[in-house]
Amino acid sequence: MAKAILRTAGDRAFLHFQGKIIPALIGQRGLSLDKREGDLRTPVGELPLRRVFYRADRLSRPACTAALPIEPIAPNDGWCDDPAHSDYNRAVTLPHPVSCENLWRDDHVYDLCIVLGWNDAPAKSGCGSAIFLHLPPASGYTEGCIAVEEKDLRALLEAGLSHITVEEPS
Repeated sequence: MAKAILRTAGDRAFLHFQGKIIPALIGQRGLSLDKREGDLRTPVGELPLRRVFYRADRLSRPACTAALPIEPIAPNDGWCDDPAHSDYNRAVTLPHPVSCENLWRDDHVYDLCIVLGWNDAPAKSGCGSAIFLHLPPASGYTEGCIAVEEKDLRALLEAGLSHITVEEPS
């Protein structure tokens, strides 16, 4: 298992992996020990990588040595973020009858997107959904995910990253 550790220093975040320190973006409101849906915080804890999504119309298929499923995103792919629905924190097909995040975006944030294992075994209503490792948004922060540059994300996957530990801030 190849594990990275996410640490914060002031208002900055870094992934520490195999002797490298990679700048990262986290949730707009920092880290949380008590993640809640929509709180704009990245959860503290153990986040195994579950699967890789990518936009095949924009990017080449990523190399991944951690034996994760790799799937191209389609225009009707979404992720349910409605805590009251049975599909909460799961991949869904759009259109969907409740609130869902669209994985096929106009920006490039989800062009390469790794599903992180947060609140998924099983999902508990309201404890956070759609926690991904993805490309940086123009805003300079995420809504609770972790983001790194494409070259770094590809290098992490190729090196076998299988798990991220988000450390509690000191």
